[in-house]
Amino acid sequence: MFKSIKTSFIALILVGSAIIAHAQKKISEGTLTYGLEYKLTDEQKSQMGGMEPPAELKVKFNNGLTKIEMEQGPALIGIISDNNEKTGLILVDVPVAQKQYAVKQSKEDVAKAMGELPKYSDFKATGEKQTIAGYNAEKYTFKDDKGAALELWATKDLDLPNVGAQNYFPGLNAFPVKYTMTQRGILTTTTLKAVSDAKVGAISIAVPAGYEETTMQALMSMGGGE
Repeated sequence: MFKSIKTSFIALILVGSAIIAHAQKKISEGTLTYGLEYKLTDEQKSQMGGMEPPAELKVKFNNGLTKIEMEQGPALIGIISDNNEKTGLILVDVPVAQKQYAVKQSKEDVAKAMGELPKYSDFKATGEKQTIAGYNAEKYTFKDDKGAALELWATKDLDLPNVGAQNYFPGLNAFPVKYTMTQRGILTTTTLKAVSDAKVGAISIAVPAGYEETTMQALMSMGGGE
């Protein structure tokens, strides 16, 4: 069972930090829905233990805090991020084992994760356009810090200051609605599917009552082996 938790965390870590920062729309509260596609090697599929990574993620946001919820194997997983303070919290609930775990992410943890991402630059609009999630999007070309030529789709119809576009794609000056990133060795294409301004309620960075606080290393080691 704990091995299943561990493999589910592999899926979580693949996509989690690439999504968290993309949820601070000009409205104060709502939900962003993203579709996810993966290009997995045979080894990566084996590491997943037969489970499929999530094909869709909903990112709830409220006044600078975001929350992602997903189900993987026996575990219910939540990622909460305080985009203002640059801290986070990961929650794992395993109902069948009656276990609940919480992992705090400090500013240093978040900074380290961000520091591991490639650096992008030289964004250029191509003039090629299409509609994505109901918004007018344009294709942009850009380069990573190794000089590789890349492309993404972004829109200026959404005014989302201080979000993922600035964290991951500084200098883009548009909100990314479709892009491909290699995250911890996994090639993932993320596509915005919908934006909702419906109320989502308060989001808290505090460890909920009943959760055992632990470290990511301790949580991952619960698989006992691989």
